[in-house]
Amino acid sequence: MTTTLETLQATLAAEHAAVWTFGTLGAQASRSRQPVLAAALAASYAAHRSHRDQLVRDVRDLGVEPVATAPGYALPDALSTAAQVRRAALATETRCAAAYADLVAGTYGEQRARAVTELVQTAVTDHDYPGTTNNFPGLTEKADRRPSGA
Repeated sequence: MTTTLETLQATLAAEHAAVWTFGTLGAQASRSRQPVLAAALAASYAAHRSHRDQLVRDVRDLGVEPVATAPGYALPDALSTAAQVRRAALATETRCAAAYADLVAGTYGEQRARAVTELVQTAVTDHDYPGTTNNFPGLTEKADRRPSGA
């Protein structure tokens, strides 16, 4: 059984990766040639920094040292086109959604309410990066299901 602390630390690790990744992806988008993509990446970077900072506070409030960021994270080899950058951004949001879905399941009260809010925000942000989105964000085992009537 996973503890609340383990789930918070795992979500924090996902946010560390997202901050690093969106910082890197942001450098791949031209504000003059791809203003919509550049703005979406900047917004994602800011949102994930805020989420990360809140998770650091949550872990410290439990009297524990937060998990540290890694020195670097894996990126796709090809990030030379806007479509490749969008796919990498969508994959990052998908990983964060999975972490927040676990956090929703592993917490209660105010922490759960924040986790639900972040899961919803991550799901909405998926639409900033066109591609294949999941009808059940954070639940990859349900990714292939479509709503009835679709």
